[in-house]
Amino acid sequence: MSDYGLFIVDDRIDMLLVPSDIAGDDGLETSVIISLFSDARATPDMFEAIDNDGDLRGFWGDVTSPDDSTGSLLWTMKRSKQLTRTLALARGYCQTALKWLIDDKVADRVDVRTSYLAPASGVMIIEVDVYRPGSANPVQYRYGYEWSAQLLKVNI
Repeated sequence: MSDYGLFIVDDRIDMLLVPSDIAGDDGLETSVIISLFSDARATPDMFEAIDNDGDLRGFWGDVTSPDDSTGSLLWTMKRSKQLTRTLALARGYCQTALKWLIDDKVADRVDVRTSYLAPASGVMIIEVDVYRPGSANPVQYRYGYEWSAQLLKVNI
């Protein structure tokens, strides 16, 4: 059985329609997209690095469960330079956002790799390998994350 899925279509996250229905997935791609590309709640000490506008963002439901956060802090990197340390920071944000897959036993292991599409392109490639319990073959996802907060799915 599958749930309806969220997919990256024409640079946006959206549902897909199939004849007489909404396209579904096994829940994994939708979970990865929500985990990576929803805004996790920032901390007040991050204000200056972001916009100093006081908006911590984040999912309203996380207010009552601060130990159970939804999304990632990738959004806080919108003014980051295209440096090696930026890749490491983004990789850490992605790993933190996807850690629940391991905690909830949806996956045995999640590997994240980050790289730049091209020098000065402003696009970071995020590659995610999710190892389902008992499987040696990962489910693989590859996304392009653009600093202007646009998403585009990069075809492998």
